[in-house]
Amino acid sequence: MNKSCKFYFSIVFLLFSFIAFAQNNIITISGQILDKETKEPIVFASIYLKERAIGTTSNEEGGFNFHFPSYRNSNTIIISMIGYQSIEKSADDFIDNQKIFLTSEVTSLDEVVITSTKKKELTSKQIVKKAYKEIEKNYPTEPYILEGFVRDLQNEDGKYVEYLECAAKFYNKSHKIQTEPEVELVEIRRNYITTKNPWNKLWERKNSVIDLIEDDFIRFDYGPIKGKKGWKYEIESILPYNNRYVYKIKGIDKPFQKAILYIDTETYAFVRMELTRTAYHGKSWKRRLTSGEQQMHYNVVFEYQEYKGKMYLKYQKEEDTWQIFDMNEPNTLLFTKNPKKELFINKIVSEDIENYPFKKNMRIGSSLENQEKEYNPEFWATYNLPKQTEKGSKIVRELKKATTQ
Repeated sequence: MNKSCKFYFSIVFLLFSFIAFAQNNIITISGQILDKETKEPIVFASIYLKERAIGTTSNEEGGFNFHFPSYRNSNTIIISMIGYQSIEKSADDFIDNQKIFLTSEVTSLDEVVITSTKKKELTSKQIVKKAYKEIEKNYPTEPYILEGFVRDLQNEDGKYVEYLECAAKFYNKSHKIQTEPEVELVEIRRNYITTKNPWNKLWERKNSVIDLIEDDFIRFDYGPIKGKKGWKYEIESILPYNNRYVYKIKGIDKPFQKAILYIDTETYAFVRMELTRTAYHGKSWKRRLTSGEQQMHYNVVFEYQEYKGKMYLKYQKEEDTWQIFDMNEPNTLLFTKNPKKELFINKIVSEDIENYPFKKNMRIGSSLENQEKEYNPEFWATYNLPKQTEKGSKIVRELKKATTQ
């Protein structure tokens, strides 16, 4: 009986040891991605596991750390960036902080077949309209979850006043349903807020995550993707991306708006979209808000990644310039603020959504710093977030010092 018990507990111990090993069997690779010719860093390149929905992004210095579970038959890393030839590399072949060079390539229009279903050459505006019509085919029609990292950096009159980082999950319905995703706020990593302009005391700062997810051209059906009257388009070049090609198309809607659209030459999926709005001769495209704010510059970027034949968000950035005027003296400028918000997606969940752990808990009407949890170092040790840059580290040090004085 005692021998049986010992044998049983030995089996249980081995089983739990195996489970613990599997959970902790995380591989970490690091490196810096550079342009082969110029040796300049390649910013926001994709680093991901082949045939898996997990990845990360290089930072402004081209650097990255990538944590991923070891899979028995699939440890191939793909590194890709629009305008460069993608490379595949076994995880076993990486060394710490390895320099990885990508080769740039620009293809002339004559070298790529540009045809429609009727074999006629398409104009730039026709390409945009075709991409708009193909949204139904190229983007998810079933619910899915994205896991990602949010970074919020606030600047007032040239001085950094806030730095916030958090991990979140986003439960998305079909792209056809015009509603913002539900959000689970998982962890907050950094939250440094120093002295701001007194004007800020009058207004609750908007939730950074909501600020991002409410601007979605595809879901909310607006922006330069529709090819509507007023927008003028021009094909600038054709660039390689993930062993295919994308059109780079410039768009202008005078006098305030400019756009750059990257569209897959085969599927006509929007791969990357950038919209910039700038005040013209001192006139803004928006009215002043009741708080005294007037937006003078707006830039938003969306970049997508393909997974199992559908396009999912990979990266989003929103950067603004606001002039804040005295509400009692509308011509008196109090200060200028420059918020910058980014979302980096590191995991796609498109199957068995009902059984995936998700709990909507973010309070939409409250800023993120008011929903902060106790710092969890174990969680962040292997979480895929952009590697901190030297500039970012300096900003954090200065803000940390200011908030502790």
